[in-house]
Amino acid sequence: MPQGPRATFDREFSAVQDDLLRLGDMVDQAIGKSLDCLQRRDRAMAEQVIVEDQAINQLRFDIEEACLALIATQQPAAGDLRAVVAAMNIVVDVERMGDHATGIAKTVIRMGDQPLLKPLIDIPRMAQLAREMLRAVLRAFVERDIDTAKAIAARDDEMDQLYRAVFDELVEIMAGKPGTAARATYLLWCAHSLERIADHVTNIAERLVFLRTGDMRELNV
Repeated sequence: MPQGPRATFDREFSAVQDDLLRLGDMVDQAIGKSLDCLQRRDRAMAEQVIVEDQAINQLRFDIEEACLALIATQQPAAGDLRAVVAAMNIVVDVERMGDHATGIAKTVIRMGDQPLLKPLIDIPRMAQLAREMLRAVLRAFVERDIDTAKAIAARDDEMDQLYRAVFDELVEIMAGKPGTAARATYLLWCAHSLERIADHVTNIAERLVFLRTGDMRELNV
């Protein structure tokens, strides 16, 4: 087995990437659970999502500490340093996706016993798209696949279209039935949380492009 600084860095950074994938899986599950509790109006499940967010937060901090330790002990330069800094930025975006999933769970609790304003059609599609984008962009990061990263970022347009459809429909309902404003707003909050998750995915894709090319710029402008 090869020894020395290179082997040590590779081993320790591989552990960081494994933890980042584990964090992504936890957030992926949180998004799915938050949608389930919205569809079922399951406040007990919503409480569970909120409690489990603490583990997501802790793993984020653990990954950041591991990255700082890598910088301090291995003193990476050039591409290696960019990779560690990229991981530190990415972990923040992933953790914030978990916050948005928790926001949906908190909305379910605030809704109480009020029935859903309308059957959920586009919001579940948004959740599925968000989960697909999250899984794909983290795998692209591990594989350093910038073409896939760019393709994933382009899917943010699809998310925006779904969000606009939800927004327009709910505004139309509120205009026709002012008494539905509160229930419509709850669904708008949920849709907005999912739209923001896709924005964080795009941030990760941009970070990967920077890692590979040194060119930091916005995608989907």
